[in-house]
Amino acid sequence: MDFKGLRVNGKRLQDSVEEMAEIGATPNGGMQRLALSEEDKRARDLFVRWLKALNLEIIIDDMGNIFGNRPGRAPGLSPIMSGSHMDSQPKGGRFDGVLGVMGALEVLRTLCEHDIETERSVTIVNWTNEEGSRFAPAMVGSGVWTGALDRDWAYDRTDINGRRFEDELIRISYQGSAPARKWPVHVYYEYHIEQGPILESQGKTIGAPKGILCLHWYDVYVEGEANQVGPTPMAGRHDALCASAEMILKVNELPQRMGGNMVATVGEIQNYPNSRNIIPDKVHFTVDIRSWDDGHARKAWDMVRSDFEEIAARRGCSIKIEETWRVEHSPFDVKLVQRILEIAEELGYESLHTVSGAGHDASYMSRVCPTAMIFVPSIGGRSHVEVEDTAWEDCEAGANVLLHAVLQSANEE
Repeated sequence: MDFKGLRVNGKRLQDSVEEMAEIGATPNGGMQRLALSEEDKRARDLFVRWLKALNLEIIIDDMGNIFGNRPGRAPGLSPIMSGSHMDSQPKGGRFDGVLGVMGALEVLRTLCEHDIETERSVTIVNWTNEEGSRFAPAMVGSGVWTGALDRDWAYDRTDINGRRFEDELIRISYQGSAPARKWPVHVYYEYHIEQGPILESQGKTIGAPKGILCLHWYDVYVEGEANQVGPTPMAGRHDALCASAEMILKVNELPQRMGGNMVATVGEIQNYPNSRNIIPDKVHFTVDIRSWDDGHARKAWDMVRSDFEEIAARRGCSIKIEETWRVEHSPFDVKLVQRILEIAEELGYESLHTVSGAGHDASYMSRVCPTAMIFVPSIGGRSHVEVEDTAWEDCEAGANVLLHAVLQSANEE
């Protein structure tokens, strides 16, 4: 069969994304659907109903990862897998993650409505807790499935209110019986918004990243001495917040001091007792360092950690540092990346060979099978915010590229 003229239904894709966006919708057009929340449960329920409507074989594993399989003609061959995640950041956007799941769903719907048989099975996946905004670190579902993270360790992760990951998974009824354990996969494709400004600024519709930057996450705990602010002289104070403020600025200065080729961010902070007339005695903040060069990132951390220790000692504070998560940079399969670029050209879309600065489940999947990603532009380069947006014609274009990539891979021996 000649598939050259085959395209997805762009309106159906839009409708699916918009229906999903109603679950956890925020007043300013965004979405808040934290992992294992009630909103996450409702989104999962809707997703499973859609999978059942296609008569897919549904598997839910003990990490809550949801798989829908469309059998191929040769069940002995390893499947094609494609998907992403449906959990969001607090007050995040409508497209981050969910477009990749809805795009893969639209591919399957297109195959079904045209009665297209493939040699290999095609499997869609929704990974649990990709964001890591409620239960750190990120990409926990795919991390456990690929063997990079320990399941029981993941089960014991807690949110800011002390609720355990496993308990919340059970509460929303999505702790499946299948073990979260990898099986052979022929190739993995993840379709996603770019989350940056490059594609839009260069007028390109499709991005094919060569891989994902390394991600290093640290948790820093600074402890000083609380006291009433009025009677306590400035000299001799052990102010944990002032010490932390100095440290945070050191993080912001880090890429420039290291000569570029990296980003460094403090994105979360808790101050205690958080009262206007008490000198803060405890602060917890996070550090996120990313680079294509793992060694460069490690040297940066060694430098800033030394700064932290000097600042803490000078201000009479103690400091405790935990390495929460470290993922090395993830190069994608060269042939698959080239396939994405060639398909984009064949379909008439301008494309760009790029790199991903954001973390994705594809990072872990690249360790177990050939992997590639498909990017579409983010308007204004904005993501993880309510105004996150992507043109519907670009959403359709990316899904068309995914469709033809899946078809090519699913008919390989």
